[in-house]
Parts: sequence; C-alpha cells; structure tokens
Amino acid sequence: MLVLARRNAPRVEWLLGDLLTREWRGEFELVVMTEHAFQVLVSDEEVRLALRAVRAALADGGRFVFETRNPAARPWERWTPERVYEITGPDGAPVLVWHEVDQPVLGDRVTFTETFEGGPWRRTAISRTTLRFLDTGDLSRFLSEEGLRIVEQYGDWGRGPCTPASPEIIVVARPA
Repeated sequence: MLVLARRNAPRVEWLLGDLLTREWRGEFELVVMTEHAFQVLVSDEEVRLALRAVRAALADGGRFVFETRNPAARPWERWTPERVYEITGPDGAPVLVWHEVDQPVLGDRVTFTETFEGGPWRRTAISRTTLRFLDTGDLSRFLSEEGLRIVEQYGDWGRGPCTPASPEIIVVARPA
C-alpha cells in the first residue's frame, strides 16, 4: 500500500509508523489507517490509546482517515465455510480461503477463524481473530473523548451515505 502511495504521489512524504511505540507531536497533516485495522482495537483502552496517539500526531487542521466495517450490515453473517474464495499467494499459486465465525457473537466483538489452503503452505493454515464492530455513535463518542470530531462520513468508497445497508463506515476526522 505504501509503495503504491509513494508511486502515485511522489511529492508527498509517506511514512510507515506505529503510533504506539513512537511519540509524534503535531507532525502530520494526514494520518491514515487502512485495511479495517481499526477493528483490531478490541478493548476500549486500545481504542483510546490509538486515538490519543493519532490526535497527538496531527498538526492543527490535520485529518485522520480510517474505515471500519459497518456492524448494521452484519458482514460476519456471510463469513461461512461454504463461501470459499480464491486468492493468489505470494508465489503466484492459488490459495483457497474461507471463514467460520464462533457462535454466539458477543456484543460488538466477532471472533472467527480464517483458513488458508494451498499456495506456500504445505498444510492448511488457520488464523483466529477477534474484531470489534463499533457503530457510528460509538465511533463518534470515542473520537470526541480524544479530541477529534467527524467532519465527513461515508458508507462506501464511492462516498455514498452511511446507511444500515452500507458495507463500510469511512471516517474523516479533525482535531476538535
């Protein structure tokens, strides 16, 4: 992702950084969190620590942009072993991937396994993960608590409105 960003916007200084292991103070006009990474912040304290670090890193007028899956659309209901899809592994070989959600889903946290078969793995590889699905109200509350306010919010990458059927919640926030 960073390589593509550098290629498409070479006059922008792109940095890969971890907000929790290095202190940044007002150095960035833009902080981006991609690939639904916000959802791996499972506890309230993890969310607060990350948002506090983002707020500290932003220059006055800077923006924080991130996406998370919309819990109202209940995407985990489609994460079933019957829905196998194929991706290309790093060696170019096909890899079969499927998901299975632990039941019952507990509140806003969804635990599931992601299974990979083929490609570079000699045997099936299984990854177990828990993601947190915060709704727009909870996102707004957490951002506000850490000195950020939502200035734009979309439900898809075409900048459509955020509705219960929208697959995403895409947030653009600024320091309050």
